[in-house]
Amino acid sequence: MPTSRPPVQGRKVRFALIGCGRIAQNHIEAVRRHADRAELVAACDIDAAALAEAVAKTGARGFSSLTALLAAKDELAIDCVVLTTPSGLHPRQAIEAAAAGLHVMTEKPMATRWQDGLAMVKACDDAGVRLFVVKQNRRNSTLQLLKRAVAEGRFGRLYNVAVNVFWTRPQAYYDSADWRGTWEFDGGAFMNQASHYIDLLDWIVGPVESVMAYTGTLARNIEVEDSGVAALKWRSGAMGTVNVSMLTYPKNLEGSITLLGERGTARIGGLAVNEIKEWQFDAPHDMDAQVADASYQTTSVYGFGHPAYYDNVINTLRGEAQAETDGREGLKSLELLIAMYMSARDGKRINLPLHY
Repeated sequence: MPTSRPPVQGRKVRFALIGCGRIAQNHIEAVRRHADRAELVAACDIDAAALAEAVAKTGARGFSSLTALLAAKDELAIDCVVLTTPSGLHPRQAIEAAAAGLHVMTEKPMATRWQDGLAMVKACDDAGVRLFVVKQNRRNSTLQLLKRAVAEGRFGRLYNVAVNVFWTRPQAYYDSADWRGTWEFDGGAFMNQASHYIDLLDWIVGPVESVMAYTGTLARNIEVEDSGVAALKWRSGAMGTVNVSMLTYPKNLEGSITLLGERGTARIGGLAVNEIKEWQFDAPHDMDAQVADASYQTTSVYGFGHPAYYDNVINTLRGEAQAETDGREGLKSLELLIAMYMSARDGKRINLPLHY
């Protein structure tokens, strides 16, 4: 969508970070990596200790509320607000920032309710600002190669897709903050932990036709699910599964996607789709030489995609690129997530797109 804000030229892009917790550290590092073109000028958190730590680390100006930060937007010449707050807060905060005339970047999931996601896109459209939804895993070298193989038709017709997210989240993780494990602010294993993997189902494979799902809270004392499975059918005719567990013993085991096609088989596995485990096609291709270099080691399920994601956002705000994952792109995975939850709740197949 067109933006009413002029591109940033002749100076650095200025970001304001809302939420200074766990994932915020990846954003702080990403901005630092692009210090020649971007800077973090403000940070906000209701937790005084977390805010003080972020301010000390970045030199940004600290605020205890989004309202106070937005009141200083002109003084600080803020361009874009970055939401790394609990998921259920994203809609209200995005709408407030858009109304103040600022671009918005939000962590996943963009919202926990379908109507909230739609409202975020509309608010940014109406205000003439951009809405970016973080999908840093798309920037993984392994997934970039897989995306290219699909786009260039190396698989032929896709038959089967399997996504597995076998991680561990102990009770202490959910107990570490009141919002974790709640429907209102967090969402469960599908929506929170597996969100980036749900995103791959449309981005790599294509539009989903229908989904059937089961969810369960098998071991953790939380409102939401710690386990879930889903069966999917794509418009192309391909079928597949999503299998998610936060109960893997004794630690995170696997985050993977497997594609079976008429002329090829590929499996991207490891802890977080960071290793190409299988790469077999009926005909050689120049991209095959990149397979060995695409895999990488990671100790974090977040991967290393945030700096590459910021590169696109910065270039977009400078008027030099198009947004790779805007609000409408973010809605695609939210829609699929909501369909999964509807199926699990009602015990029936849900057809896409959702009617709204």
